[in-house]
Amino acid sequence: MLSPESCNCSRFFFPILVARRNHKGGVMGFLGNIFGAKPDYPTLDASDPAAKYLESVRPPLRKLADEIKDPLEVVPSEDSVYILIGKPPKNFGIAWIEEGDKIVNFKSLVEKKGLSTTSLQNLSEELRKAYIAHQDKPRYVTKVSDREIVVIPSTSLVDNIKGVVEKTVG
Repeated sequence: MLSPESCNCSRFFFPILVARRNHKGGVMGFLGNIFGAKPDYPTLDASDPAAKYLESVRPPLRKLADEIKDPLEVVPSEDSVYILIGKPPKNFGIAWIEEGDKIVNFKSLVEKKGLSTTSLQNLSEELRKAYIAHQDKPRYVTKVSDREIVVIPSTSLVDNIKGVVEKTVG
């Protein structure tokens, strides 16, 4: 076991580890941040309105979760569910479920609306800004197809995403 006296670097690391032990996440939270571990979010309560919205689109969400192996973050609303695919805010795409079971993504936008690469890049950048602006919103986890997905029940994030999509897609 290392002691503060056994290593010069301990003057730096031990205070951080002690502080992190007393902070949410403890030492493993600190080490998890260094090594890229997933955050430990609470489970989404079944009585939460977000859980009810997800239940209404469970079949297409399950299909998406089965087909895509990247991490998924879901932003539910009454009339649509937005799915951030990958690792936002750095590297991610988006899909959404509308009209109950219709999955829309970048590829379908290009085919249906004829969007240019520049339009898609602008959409991605605006979505990145929206995500970053709402990183402080509470997050939860739920199971879909034996996978844990992150749920962000934020009406302000939904409104921001809808605005960005409508501005780009029309």
